[in-house]
Amino acid sequence: MRKKIQAYIHQHSLFAANDKIIIGVSGGADSCALFHLLLSLNYNCVIAHCNFHLRGDESVRDELFVTELARRYNCPFHNIHFDTKQFASDNNISIEMAARELRYEWFEKIRQEENAACIAVAHHSDDVVETVLMNLTRGTGINGLTGIKPKNGTIVRPLLCVSREDILQYIEQNRLSFVTDSTNDDTSFVRNNFRNVIIPALEKINPSFSVNLLQTANKLNDAAHIYNAYIYSVKQNIVMVENDSVCISINKLKTEKIIRSILFEILKEYNFNASQCDNIVDNLDNTSGKIFLSSSHRLVKDRAFLIINNLPDRTVDEEINIYSEQQRITYPIELTMEIIEKKDDTVIEKNPAVACLDVDKISFPLTLRHWKTGDIFYPFGMKGKKKVSDFFTDKKYTLAQKEKAWLLLSGDNIIWIVNERIDDRFKITSNTKFILKIVCR
Repeated sequence: MRKKIQAYIHQHSLFAANDKIIIGVSGGADSCALFHLLLSLNYNCVIAHCNFHLRGDESVRDELFVTELARRYNCPFHNIHFDTKQFASDNNISIEMAARELRYEWFEKIRQEENAACIAVAHHSDDVVETVLMNLTRGTGINGLTGIKPKNGTIVRPLLCVSREDILQYIEQNRLSFVTDSTNDDTSFVRNNFRNVIIPALEKINPSFSVNLLQTANKLNDAAHIYNAYIYSVKQNIVMVENDSVCISINKLKTEKIIRSILFEILKEYNFNASQCDNIVDNLDNTSGKIFLSSSHRLVKDRAFLIINNLPDRTVDEEINIYSEQQRITYPIELTMEIIEKKDDTVIEKNPAVACLDVDKISFPLTLRHWKTGDIFYPFGMKGKKKVSDFFTDKKYTLAQKEKAWLLLSGDNIIWIVNERIDDRFKITSNTKFILKIVCR
């Protein structure tokens, strides 16, 4: 097995002979075998252990076991304690995801401190089978069916070429000790259910199931390289970024033969699932304005584009009061004001970022806020009133642009849609004596 692991390390250029390697050691059979293998192959090893405080006395036992393991082999050792449940709660993620994020962030920190080349973890071929099946049930597309990569950034997986059974045989042959995680038998965890129930059932139907699935994953990995290259070229043609928005050209998308796959690969980055992508494709020819939401983003079907933005944080309906022209506003936008006397040679700037208003028609404090349903104003240069929402529609504002728009009010009256149009009732006339000049920078 040592020769097989050594050949796999060389084949995938996981690390060099003189490299220092951080090894994540939980105390279980897999990580203990990985540590022993790399140490026996004369690699420069550093043990890193996380106590996630999820299993009471077992977590303490594991920490003591790994501490003793490092002492016995005279190996550099790093240890850390995490309040994993609190981290999961604070970040609204699962316990498993919290442990993963905490673990890998800390491993990377230790790698940098130790000036190590990489972080070795003990995933093996059985983990690949579990991951492929789990991804298949989630609908992750072709890339999720290619298994686990031997190298991902600074993370390396030297044991992917061997099975759990191979590891246990190595443990027995070398009389290695390890600890057992009692939660491995808890099938309420998704991975454990695949490991202990679903895969054994499939192997009863076909004893070669796991081997066949691994071969299929390898073939799909080759196919994925071609697929990803094509998707990348299409993205370059149909996706553009404007300010904070990602825009997908609907007309260009519709010229492609595999629209659903292309859209899925683009949108999964923004946490849209396959079902949502299908729904979006079905609505490409429908009226604009349809909204689709993922956990982190919003997609709007506009006239010519699918427009993606981060979900807005509108938990607070911000209103900023401006008490005098001497008050300089820097948040949420930057406004400067001054009062100037109107003279015969005074030039009124024709710039949407500048508002010139009749001081005598305005009362402080002014209010800066977002638009609301039902807001109306009298657009400069037009007769009569108009809904702000209709004004935005005429200007072909996207939903994201509407949400970012700010209104300036005097009392209950809109005096300026910032960076767009002043209200006609507050314009400069021949009777104006003083001008309130407001500039948005």
